[in-house]
Amino acid sequence: MKIVIAGGHGKIALRLTRLLAKRGDAVVGIVRNPRHVDDIRRAGGEAVVLDLEHATVDEVAATLAGADAAVFSAGSGNSATSARRDKMDRAAVVLVMDAAEQAGVRRFLHVSSINVGCADDRGIGEGYATYLRAKRAAEEHIFSRDKLEWTVLRPGVLTDGDGDGTVELTAGNKVGPTGARFDQVAREDVAAVLVALLDRPGTAGRIYVVLGGETPIEKAIDG
Repeated sequence: MKIVIAGGHGKIALRLTRLLAKRGDAVVGIVRNPRHVDDIRRAGGEAVVLDLEHATVDEVAATLAGADAAVFSAGSGNSATSARRDKMDRAAVVLVMDAAEQAGVRRFLHVSSINVGCADDRGIGEGYATYLRAKRAAEEHIFSRDKLEWTVLRPGVLTDGDGDGTVELTAGNKVGPTGARFDQVAREDVAAVLVALLDRPGTAGRIYVVLGGETPIEKAIDG
């Protein structure tokens, strides 16, 4: 397959690039910073320098041309302003989906958050709440797309430890969770779940919550 990853220098994205490249898939990572190009190449992919905060649909569609799937794994960052969170965590998602439709790329995977829908919960900080509202708005745009074969993955709190190859994977819903959760999951395992979802067109139209767990990834998805 040829996979284009928006936010190609992210910690999940680089791990996903390594996994896909290792098995022979072609990977293109969209990055904003030219200094990140070499990191993408070392992971086994190719990089396109494009700022999703300012890019046009035509520019993104040109990058997506000929791809089998697009993965949105970009993020605004922990210290982002409210304006940048909206641009990256909502508007950029819409931009990539518009570009995917224009380029004829139907498969679209989105890395969201376990706590989408919990922005108003007690104890949620304002910065995190702003992020969650933007991710919620992005998901609402995703759910409205009948030209895309989308899958939404909502991981728990991300860690950089080695993945175990095992997870807890449960079905989510469009409303979101009823209360905030802070269970952890390794980024390596999230990347491996994304690979498995890419291999399974039948997971389109579904929402998954992924946490650290004891079930092998393949079994968790097929079970």
